[in-house]
Amino acid sequence: MLKTERTILRPFRPEDAPDLYAFSRDRRVADAAGWPPHRSVEESRRIIASVFSAPDTFAVVEKGSGRVIGSAGFTGAARGGFGPSDEIGYALHPGWWGRGIMTEVVGELIRYGFAGRGLEAIWVSHYDENAASRRVIEKCGFLPAFEEVLTDGTGQHLTRFYVMLRQQWKGEGHG
Repeated sequence: MLKTERTILRPFRPEDAPDLYAFSRDRRVADAAGWPPHRSVEESRRIIASVFSAPDTFAVVEKGSGRVIGSAGFTGAARGGFGPSDEIGYALHPGWWGRGIMTEVVGELIRYGFAGRGLEAIWVSHYDENAASRRVIEKCGFLPAFEEVLTDGTGQHLTRFYVMLRQQWKGEGHG
């Protein structure tokens, strides 16, 4: 379990399915995350049992309410050239957009990735049209790396990739 000022990051549980469905059925969230919108609570329960049961995949729980308001974690997508690496992915319920919550969450995942997992590089990406995700990435200190057109469950997107190296993170006084 990981914590930020306003959230707890913990493994998903089957009983989180209604909260997951509440934001995963929203096309704005699904399109930004690259998955088709969830069609039912039962589909969300299946996603928890399969995709969201992966190691280092977390439910983002609002401390005050105990409600699952997002998902975040490492995707297992390592990229070459820097030693051990992984990519961060995240999604947030629109009711919590614009509050800096995902910036907190990604900051904690960076700390965990370097200090807890021993990564040498952490990657993150966003679709070109997702300005809010770009702001999270920039606020967290990632540097632009490359871009490419990717096809996923929602179509083709210009995808911008960013990287943070361990020495960059330590250079900011975190490690």
